[in-house]
This record gives sequence, structure tokens and C-alpha cells, in this order.
Amino acid sequence: MPSVIHSWVRCLGLALALFGACSVQAAGDAEHGKVLGYTCLGCHGIDNYKNVYPTYNVPELSGQHPEYLMAALKEYRSKERAHATMAAQGGSLSDDQIADVATYLAGPDTLKAGDAPIGKAPDKVASLCVACHGLNGIGVTADYPTLAGQHEDYLAQALKEYRKGDRKNAVMATFVTQLTDADIKEIAAYYAAQRPALSTVTRRTWLYSSR
Repeated sequence: MPSVIHSWVRCLGLALALFGACSVQAAGDAEHGKVLGYTCLGCHGIDNYKNVYPTYNVPELSGQHPEYLMAALKEYRSKERAHATMAAQGGSLSDDQIADVATYLAGPDTLKAGDAPIGKAPDKVASLCVACHGLNGIGVTADYPTLAGQHEDYLAQALKEYRKGDRKNAVMATFVTQLTDADIKEIAAYYAAQRPALSTVTRRTWLYSSR
């Protein structure tokens, strides 16, 4: 228990130092985002669509925090994340356009913590991950990604990229160096099994009001 509390304090302290007390607020126009983000559905709108090399399922985005998607797109644009296709996509968008696309892709129903965790959390989840991602994989603030139901192979790939430095994030860098390949596999499997779950973006024919 003390180690879990210590992890909470350490993670929250780092987050406040890096981002301040206020989260980024999504204020995107989903209707405009649907127009701008149509090409995104070529990968994120197809169930189990895979990245070519390395091969892994592209992430499910429906139900994700739009604020997190905004931050991710800006990281691809600034080359803080290494992915040629996503860098090209993010690089073509302004901040306002990123907000619109993120709001559309996340959809109107951001996942909320509700269900009890499924299975026993691995030790590294309890000591390192829970402070930001919760036991059931729902990001505890809008800036932190929800992991529940995300593709297992994508979660493992993301952790390896943070560990390798292909994704640059000061909070994650503190933790991933403590993970072995076995730890990463165990963490990814645990969070992929959690519910409620993220899902593939549908080719939405309806529009909803801007937030």
C-alpha cells in the first residue's frame, strides 16, 4: 500500500510540474472535425486495421479523452512521436483543426470509470500505472489516455516506443525504464481486458453539437 501511495504522489507531482494545475480543455467543432478527419477513418475506422511495419493494430479512438488526442496529434506534429504517416497528418493541421479532429474522433461518449477492474492488476500496474491510468484503465484526467480495451499489441508497442525514446514524455520516461519486456506484455494484456472499452471509430453519418 505505501508503494502505491508513493507512486500516486510521485506521478501527480510530475504532472503538476509539467502541465500545471489546469488541464487542456477540448473545445473542438465535431462537425468540422468530421470533414477534416475523413482520411483518418482509412486506418482508425476499420476494425483491427494494422500498421504495416512494425505490425500492430492501430489504436482505437472512440471513447478516448479528446484532450489526450489533441496532445497526441501535436506530439506527432512536433516529431515528439516517431511515425511518418501520423507526423504528416498532424503536421498539416493547425491547433484549431487538431481540436476539431480530436473531438470528432473521440465521439460524444468519453469512457467513464464504472466497472470494477477485471482480474488482478500486475505488480507494475499497481506500483507505476494506476496513479494516471487507474486500475480499470480510465485516464484519471483528460490529459491521460484511457487504456481500457485498447489493442494489446498497440499498448505494448507504445510502451516500447517510450522506453526506446521514439515517444518523448517526461512522465512516462520516469517509469518505462523500470519495465522488462515481460512487464510490458503483462501490463498490455491487463489493460486490454478492462471494461468499458475503447472502440473503433464508426463512419458516423450523424453530427453532434460542438462542445
